[in-house]
Amino acid sequence: MNICFQKTYQRSFGTYPLQGSACRDAIAIAAETGYRAFDTAQMYRNEADCGAALKETGIARNDLCITTKVENDNFDEGRFLSSVEQSLRDLRVDYVDVLLLHWPPADFQIESSLKLLEEAHKRELTRNIGVSNYTARMMRDAVRMIETPIVTNQVEFHPLLNQDILLAAATETGIPLSSYCSVARGEVFKYPEFREIGARYGKSAAQVVLRWILQKGVSINTMSTRRENLRTNFDIMDFTLSSIDMARIDALTHTNYRIVGKNLVPWAPDFD
Repeated sequence: MNICFQKTYQRSFGTYPLQGSACRDAIAIAAETGYRAFDTAQMYRNEADCGAALKETGIARNDLCITTKVENDNFDEGRFLSSVEQSLRDLRVDYVDVLLLHWPPADFQIESSLKLLEEAHKRELTRNIGVSNYTARMMRDAVRMIETPIVTNQVEFHPLLNQDILLAAATETGIPLSSYCSVARGEVFKYPEFREIGARYGKSAAQVVLRWILQKGVSINTMSTRRENLRTNFDIMDFTLSSIDMARIDALTHTNYRIVGKNLVPWAPDFD
């Protein structure tokens, strides 16, 4: 992953659960705001909406970073590549910049789906490959199973959940993390620490949360349909949290508030 790509990917606009005009309108505002990285998935059922919206922005393809994810139902050898080709048609592109496996297989035997992901890369359907919702052990196994570099493991990551094990695995394996549920679906705003810290920097609670994630070395995905919130989420590169404030926020990770687990996704692994 080159430096230019890394900088673009640091702040990505997530599109779940948007569909139809809501999705297209939000992408238009995100593009106006400055976003160039956009995240979708087969499972979101909005790839065609994303493709239409991105085409309408008029932004050159080389300036966009488009991520999509293959859903588990398509991990079969007979469906995997054809599903990716359909995603490309829906997105109106010849390739995606990042192709992820949305979840580990239900039996947690990851090698065959990783090999299919690598084949998609060899066929130039994607510039980069990655995974999502992998455990630390899966990350370690994955780098031994395939030769193509894995550019990210997209996971739930926010200040109310301790992900130290995954962060250590990221350092060990060279697979960077990227976040979803970056503000814990609003749960973080119940904690006054973020407002108090933000007041000292002239920033909002959300900006403090997102800046903390970036300073942990994790790229962020955020979604909003409101122009003001989109701008706020994007404008997080002009300040740096002190080590004291980082440590204060770190302490909140022991809340261990997890949003996405077996309660929502029965085939989810036992997370670290």
